[in-house]
Amino acid sequence: MTAVEMQLAEQALIDKGVSVQELMRLAGQGAAQMIWRISFDLPTLVLCGPGNNGGDGYVIAEWLFEKGVDVCVAAPHEPKTDAARHAKSLWRGKTLALADAQPAPQFVDCLFGTGLAHAVGDKWFDHFLRLSAAAKRRVAIDLPSGVESDHGTCLNDIPGFDMTIALGAFKPSHFLEPARSKMGHLVGIDIGVAAESNFGILPKPWLSGPTSQDHKYSRGLVAVVAGAMHGAAQLTAMAAQKSGAGYVKIFASPGFEAPHPSIVVEIVRDIAQLQKKLSDSRISAIVIGPGLGRDDRAKELLTAALATNAPLVLDADALTVTASQFGDLVKTRSAETIATPHAGEFAGLVTDALQYRIDDSLQLAEQSQCNILLKGSATVIVSPDDKASISALSCPWLSTAGTGDVLAGIIASRLATGISGYKAACEGQWLHSRAAHLAGPTFTPEMLIDQLPATLQECL
Repeated sequence: MTAVEMQLAEQALIDKGVSVQELMRLAGQGAAQMIWRISFDLPTLVLCGPGNNGGDGYVIAEWLFEKGVDVCVAAPHEPKTDAARHAKSLWRGKTLALADAQPAPQFVDCLFGTGLAHAVGDKWFDHFLRLSAAAKRRVAIDLPSGVESDHGTCLNDIPGFDMTIALGAFKPSHFLEPARSKMGHLVGIDIGVAAESNFGILPKPWLSGPTSQDHKYSRGLVAVVAGAMHGAAQLTAMAAQKSGAGYVKIFASPGFEAPHPSIVVEIVRDIAQLQKKLSDSRISAIVIGPGLGRDDRAKELLTAALATNAPLVLDADALTVTASQFGDLVKTRSAETIATPHAGEFAGLVTDALQYRIDDSLQLAEQSQCNILLKGSATVIVSPDDKASISALSCPWLSTAGTGDVLAGIIASRLATGISGYKAACEGQWLHSRAAHLAGPTFTPEMLIDQLPATLQECL
């Protein structure tokens, strides 16, 4: 949940009669139990801020104190909320001013949590760094202090943590860079929040295999429109085939070689011929962009693809060719459209520089009426109706040329089953990331493709 959604969800519980003190008790004791399970009786310093995150810290300290842990609280300020003051009143251990606090083997950060909008001031943050740097183990409660909750922004130059314990619900910044890399192991504590959110962590898809009534067309015919660079289109076609498509065709200029005998290559000598082939009602999804090129012929091929009534995946050069006209070209299509830019390609589709991955993607999706999958270390998938998913199953080894072409093929194979563009993009992204984990380190795109059947098997 975003900060605002979390605030509303907590208020809904309060309106039903659950007190703020009770929510704080659930959050603090749940976090304390998690800390206890992992670090047992490690001497601990809890840094408590003046707000409710600090109140959680007092609850944590008291619970650990009851377990016999050598625990101390450091506080830069007296609590400012009623719930935090109540929590402090129940704390029976030692409280020191921030400047007087000494490091402990375990550092628990309860200075600031969800809703922080500005950097922590130097006067407090210098002590924060001093105390955290000397600890052997660092735990952040809800979010590390200095992290803005919704966009993955680090408002301060924060240190890395061993674990971050999210309270009530995960926040977008738990999965967005650069904040994500600072948080260590992520765990969540349930406090009874049950409100809905348009944001979600990308789930593992549950897929259905073909039935005895299926045939190659019912399982989906994927058409790949090839351009100047043949290798990229070949990778896309192979990925579509190995991720479940019943039939894969490549429409290409003379001289194109099929990557596998089971993949059909149909030669296209002019745009009129391509238009006719793309009008085949049996085509379930079209992919264009991988290896397309950026010359006049590439623009003609793209124009033909955009004019079809079939679901469409736009990747790579197709996005560069459309550039600032993207929204106008795509929003009039009657069929589902998915665009899969990386940050550089995304910059060409919008007038302002990429600042917030989710917000900016949602804005482009609304303007273009197109599903957007913004690739990167924290891949984001959004729909024109404001749904957003963040991929938590990332793999740095995917920073390899050709893996984006593979992703386009996987998404097209899912889109060809008749599901929504948003769902196809989500399922395709999960399968892509999982295949990368199965492939191990230093894989090639071909090795990634070889893992797709095993990845699909996990989801059946």
